[in-house]
Amino acid sequence: MPRYLLAIDQGTTSSRAIVFDGRMNARGQGSVEFRQFFPKPGWVEHDLDEIWSSTLKSIELALKQAGVRANEITAIGITNQRETTAIWDRRTGKPIHRAIVWQCRRTAAMCDALKAQGKESLVRARTGLVLDAYFSGTKIRWLLENVKGADVRAQKGELAFGTIDSALLWKLTGGTAHATDPSNASRTLLMDLATRQWDDEMLSLFGIPRALLPEIKPSAGEFGRTKGLKVLPDGIPISGIAGDQQSALFGQACFTAGEAKCTYGTGAFLLMNAGPEPVTSKHGLLGTVAWQIGAEATYALEGSAFIAGAAVQWLRDGLGLVDESSQIEALARSVPDSNGVVFVPALAGLGAPHWRQEARGMICGLDRGTTAGHLARATLEGIAFQIHDLAVAMAQDIGHPMPMFRVDGGASQNDLLLQFQADLLQTQIERPRMVETTALGAAMLAGLGAGMFKGTAELKAAVRGGKKFAPKMKLELREQHLSRWRAAVAKA
Repeated sequence: MPRYLLAIDQGTTSSRAIVFDGRMNARGQGSVEFRQFFPKPGWVEHDLDEIWSSTLKSIELALKQAGVRANEITAIGITNQRETTAIWDRRTGKPIHRAIVWQCRRTAAMCDALKAQGKESLVRARTGLVLDAYFSGTKIRWLLENVKGADVRAQKGELAFGTIDSALLWKLTGGTAHATDPSNASRTLLMDLATRQWDDEMLSLFGIPRALLPEIKPSAGEFGRTKGLKVLPDGIPISGIAGDQQSALFGQACFTAGEAKCTYGTGAFLLMNAGPEPVTSKHGLLGTVAWQIGAEATYALEGSAFIAGAAVQWLRDGLGLVDESSQIEALARSVPDSNGVVFVPALAGLGAPHWRQEARGMICGLDRGTTAGHLARATLEGIAFQIHDLAVAMAQDIGHPMPMFRVDGGASQNDLLLQFQADLLQTQIERPRMVETTALGAAMLAGLGAGMFKGTAELKAAVRGGKKFAPKMKLELREQHLSRWRAAVAKA
């Protein structure tokens, strides 16, 4: 019987499933969007039940398009939006509140209070992260404080916390498995980066009982088996889990220290394989776990831009400049340049290397000649400028310019964006033939965990070369662009 892998890619705006064959060719996929909730300015929430129903529907669609029977699935991999925080009742499986999304800024004041107490250096040394509302720790604390009875119930072990991978694993296994992997656990502010275990001092700092937390298991290996699902038979192993950005790094076959990728999704994320030891950035980046295979961990250096594709979605949904996000490139190409317009897409604050929670989006350089095309072009350029800042910080950390890196994610299909990115970075960018490398990474980890592959060397062939973008812009023009950007960021 043929062997297939199912990758569940649960993202910020949609749930996706892709069926891969044993040679890592995508045979079919399904994608289902779900609602975003914005109860207050700066707050972002998801309905866990809608995430679950969209996941099930995407699996159905993927199996149908692939022409694959559910009982032909050998193993399942999960990759997910990372810091988004969910708490549910262990007995009923029902969430106690809508999930708090990674973009949500409601706990910024809590982070500022901890900084004022001088806690940031400890947090940074222990977890590799900065004190920011982006991460899960303060989101958990907010839920325990603001949902009636939650704190007491958590102490009694009646509740379960999870990032979205854990929530999906719980549902897929009929509530029998409560676990996560180090790549997700390293995004919570609660895990010791060196030991890859929950840290008692961090739990105490955020007031979080250990009874609430999932077990941390290696990224490739059996987490549990399907149980009680209509779309899949019982007994399929879930054998690979990784946060979306680490999964993309794995899916790009960046298995050697120094290899890097950038994912252009709702946000944009530049990650470099840092090797077998934790790293601490001196320039505003994050140290994180890339993945763990058996007892061996691989670490990464990461820079995060909170808003990338989300800025294009804002042009579509908020301003109505395009009907579909895919139309943005044509609109941007309708003008030769941005005509001096600069858009700082700090719609959820500024992430690395700036880490300014209070920053807000800014459009400057407008005049009577500004058109929708100029704004569209400035939006794409704003995404690229953010990645430039991350790459500069990464180059300062590693002591030499960033080498060529690979790209993926929905917005990486935009040639105009990638060419401008190569021009700013003055380095070559390569886009693989398959840009869904986040899902590919989850499938590769699941295959490893299920014993379909003996090691990473077998998986390099799954990443096939695609289009390359080399720098073309004159250095004088590049510096003019960067000067306008720096001035705008200072005002955001």
